[in-house]
Amino acid sequence: MDRREAVLGLVALAAAPLAAQAQQPTKVPRIGLLGGGSASTNAVRIDAFRQGLRELGYVEGKNIVIEELWAEGKADRLPALVAELVRLKVDVIVSAGPTVTRAVKEAKVTTPVVMGFDDDPVGSGFVSSLARPGGNITGLSSFSPGLSAKQLELLKEIIPRLSRVAVLGSLIHPGTTQSLQEVKLAAQAFKVQLQYLDVVDLKHIETAFGAARKERVDALLVLTSIATNQYRRQIVDLAEKNRLPAIYFTTEWVEAGGLLTYGASYTDLLLRAATYVDKILQGAKPADLPVEQPTKFELAINLRTARALGLTIPQSLLLRADEVIQ
Repeated sequence: MDRREAVLGLVALAAAPLAAQAQQPTKVPRIGLLGGGSASTNAVRIDAFRQGLRELGYVEGKNIVIEELWAEGKADRLPALVAELVRLKVDVIVSAGPTVTRAVKEAKVTTPVVMGFDDDPVGSGFVSSLARPGGNITGLSSFSPGLSAKQLELLKEIIPRLSRVAVLGSLIHPGTTQSLQEVKLAAQAFKVQLQYLDVVDLKHIETAFGAARKERVDALLVLTSIATNQYRRQIVDLAEKNRLPAIYFTTEWVEAGGLLTYGASYTDLLLRAATYVDKILQGAKPADLPVEQPTKFELAINLRTARALGLTIPQSLLLRADEVIQ
């Protein structure tokens, strides 16, 4: 072997470990998606989140993995599901709702958390402020000042002689207290009496409708919570059975047969959540990513339900609607 061959041999030996290292597969980011309800009742929103990831160049199973877990409406299951995501060593947790975010925070998880939507992230203690979250949690807020008041206003527009409204919600759900304060102020302005009905499971929902019927309310205003979202079908059916005009918070309710919905677009919020995931995977810290508030709101009306209730929807309202089901 001449000197030139010896030198080439040494170079090859030195390069071998580097080549082997370069050939090792790149670590695929793992996203933990955790919800308090069920996959079926949140399908449209989760599809939007996946679409957001695709638009950013992520291909599920190729350069990203999503571990999707649901509590099926049972909040006591959340701590175990959080522990499961920790065991799976996910890089980011996307929480589909404030009850989930609380479970993650109480578990003292240090993994970055992206709130898919939350009624009151500052009041719930998840972030120090919207501008500077300050911890390992950031994401999107679904709350917009005046939203519940606007919902009551829409009911009044449809039912000019509105005098009594039942409000269906859950006080254990973050944001409910603030929403109630807003709707109470609006009720005073409209000279409408409110009856608050707290629900946490299906039995409470059936009892609540009985109480509303006894008080002869004119309409129903449904606030967001795990319970109301989980039992969407039953609530819509009971509203129809009791001939109660009702306003809800997302378009899925109108598609399920509800009369009217107005609120932040949860689909848009989950779509935008993908951007937070991408930024964190690129090295950004949640503490430095401001919490965004909703920019897209949706008004949807089901005319079939309106006709069944004997209601005439003002043309001015129909023209403002994003979706009208004939």
